[in-house]
Amino acid sequence: MSEPAKRMAAGDKGMPEMGRSLLDGVSLPAAAIFEAPLAHNLAWMQRFAEAHGAHLAPHGKTTMTPALFRRQLEAGAWGITLATAPQCRAAFAGGVQRLLLANQLIGEPNMAIVAELIEAGTEFYCVVDGADNVAALGHYFGARGQTLNVLIELGVTGGRSGCRDADQVEALVAAIGEQPALALVGIEGYEGMIAGGDEVAAVRAYGERLVDTVKSLRASGVLEREAPIVTASGSKWFDLIAEAFDRSELREHYTPVLRPGCYVVHDHRLYAGAMADVKARHPQLEGELKPALEVFAHVQSLPEPGLAIVALGKRDIGHEPDLPLALRLYPLASRPSAAETPRDVGDWRTTHIMDQHVFLTIPRDAEVAVGDVIAFGTSHPCLTFDKWRRLCLVDATLTVRETLATQF
Repeated sequence: MSEPAKRMAAGDKGMPEMGRSLLDGVSLPAAAIFEAPLAHNLAWMQRFAEAHGAHLAPHGKTTMTPALFRRQLEAGAWGITLATAPQCRAAFAGGVQRLLLANQLIGEPNMAIVAELIEAGTEFYCVVDGADNVAALGHYFGARGQTLNVLIELGVTGGRSGCRDADQVEALVAAIGEQPALALVGIEGYEGMIAGGDEVAAVRAYGERLVDTVKSLRASGVLEREAPIVTASGSKWFDLIAEAFDRSELREHYTPVLRPGCYVVHDHRLYAGAMADVKARHPQLEGELKPALEVFAHVQSLPEPGLAIVALGKRDIGHEPDLPLALRLYPLASRPSAAETPRDVGDWRTTHIMDQHVFLTIPRDAEVAVGDVIAFGTSHPCLTFDKWRRLCLVDATLTVRETLATQF
């Protein structure tokens, strides 16, 4: 195969083709992470966790980007949280040594992946919420001669998984005690499914329930860890869980772990709103998270007044719970010299998204041309990352400083 053919066969979308400038050297659409807000977010959340006496194990499913995992660990993270066994394997291959699987480990092929990770020296944890899974794990890891660290998952009524009450917790503790290959080392939970009524009060009560449960288990002597783990927190209510964890007894005798994931790049609506709520609850809090992820695309067609079709679609950007948000226009086609001074187009509205097209309602007299570039923001970043094999890390001048590989 010729060199040009090899290059074309191996190329990923959204990568530099004619230089390092995102606007005129990269095949658009392209997903871009701005390095300054990224660095800010990494430092901000690490400081927040430490100020509350907690460790940070960011949820890696958000990005599945080992280069970002490494940055999180370098910033001080205790470990990385994942959702599946293959995700754990990818994180380990990317250099992560402490992994928390925030789900039950189900199925022997997945158990085999984890067994290999443990044999390779990984410090691994997973959650359990039922006796059947406990028995299966005990049998499998006992046959391998390994010890598996498990956390009891404490759930909420109507939520995803987890023990619903104290009786279920007690029964699960007894089941774990019958499995020599399992080491019960703490409690895990997720508050993100709490909804309706006074959500703030409900999340606070759930945080207290987590703490009370782990303290009770420690007092009973069933936990096989000198400093048992208590962990929760998604990206919306991290401040309320941190409040529950922020007490001298937990700082001294436990390992409190927060697990937000989306903070690393934040967003322009869903978590931007959540951040505003955090600031309202804690007006003394210094600084805030900043959006770092945007997707850039060309205006592809101007078929009628008031409508722009952009070469961007469901295969390039997340569209739930909100459609992509137009942020800035770079008039690359009509006025190349003006590309460095973009125009705010936050009042332009996405009305429809297809596989490869976005329908954008614009002013009938808008100054826009086919070939111009629009930067879009997201609402909830997770389902944008999985559209890309590589993303561009850019500086404030939109120069590509690095390309970041994902491992979905």
